[in-house]
Amino acid sequence: MKILVINAGSSSLKYQIYDMTDESVMASGRVERIGMDSSILTHEVPGRQDMRDVSEILDHVTAVKRVVDILVDPQHGVLSSIHEIEAVGHRVVHGGESFKQSVIVTPEVKLEIRNLFDLAPLHNPAHMMGITAVDANLPDVAQVVVFDTAFHQTMPPKAYLYPIPMVLYRRHKIRRYGFHGTSHYYVSDMAAKLLGKPLNEMKVISCHIGNGASVTAIEGGQSVDTSMGLTPLEGLMMGTRSGDIDPAIVPFTMTKEELTLSEVNSMLNKHSGLMAISGLSSDMREIVQGMDDGDKNATLAFEMYVYRLRKYIGSYAAAMNGFDVLIFTAGVGENSDRLRAAVCEGLTFFGLELDEELNKQRSREARVISKPGSRIQVLVVPTNEELLIARDTYELVREAEKVQG
Repeated sequence: MKILVINAGSSSLKYQIYDMTDESVMASGRVERIGMDSSILTHEVPGRQDMRDVSEILDHVTAVKRVVDILVDPQHGVLSSIHEIEAVGHRVVHGGESFKQSVIVTPEVKLEIRNLFDLAPLHNPAHMMGITAVDANLPDVAQVVVFDTAFHQTMPPKAYLYPIPMVLYRRHKIRRYGFHGTSHYYVSDMAAKLLGKPLNEMKVISCHIGNGASVTAIEGGQSVDTSMGLTPLEGLMMGTRSGDIDPAIVPFTMTKEELTLSEVNSMLNKHSGLMAISGLSSDMREIVQGMDDGDKNATLAFEMYVYRLRKYIGSYAAAMNGFDVLIFTAGVGENSDRLRAAVCEGLTFFGLELDEELNKQRSREARVISKPGSRIQVLVVPTNEELLIARDTYELVREAEKVQG
């Protein structure tokens, strides 16, 4: 079965096509600057030279058509016909309380995703445009949606409710939802396989550390708490997001600086975090370079980032009465040995012993970076959310075919 995986943004669209016979990536790419006359399509096929094309792509329907066309192109494609695409899987950020697992797209599912627009105004409308675009270009192909929030639907009320009037939860579903769920599930499952232990017998703390970052406590294979909340703003200090702050800062700042709610929201999401403290960059690589160059603000930003991450790890250790495995994943987690070393340096009281040489090694494979005698095993596990989306899509479509046939 050939499965196309799509992650649609408001002005971009990423794609990969998988051959599920061996779960290999046949081709991948992205369309950027959708809505402009200088849109960019980048197409990559393993073993071939990348293809880049600049043209007018005014909407997502046209973007998906361009993707389908390039996949069957005699020179650049990997398929002989669009009929080889048997299913399409979509990433959808917010599933609210409605979706506890991946589902096949139906009119009812589309309606509920639309109902959740208020909870994810920057993401869910874009994902819906992706679904609609596939409807227009591949009307007979089954579609599946995989939700970032679904993995966290196992959190108990004591973890997901906020200590605010319950009427706000009843009326508006204001609660912790968490994000990066697809990544946290994938890397915890991979860790269990690498260590040769059942996931349901492990206590795992998974750190998805990229420009956006979150930590999840996983006990018995289920998410029991996670750092992001109603939105991806809560939790860790991130590239440009503030993470946890005193809520009173919002009205105080609005009054003192005469800012609108929109301006404060922009400040917390786009002008805070590493960028705000360092005054240099939101990119951890540039922060580390700044530290090496003696930049005091870069050093402070790094120290704050590490400190807040370490505090979350400690709190989740308390929540689960201990833990067995610590995972680092995503762009920063997978590539910054400096960050991993700094975080682990303050966790030695747990019996965690990092192997400095293993930590410094570069690899795209999942690996253990703690010493053999370490009571806590530390792993670097490259995330692969697209593969998990492809797997869920494959399983759901196969089951549906069995029922029908």
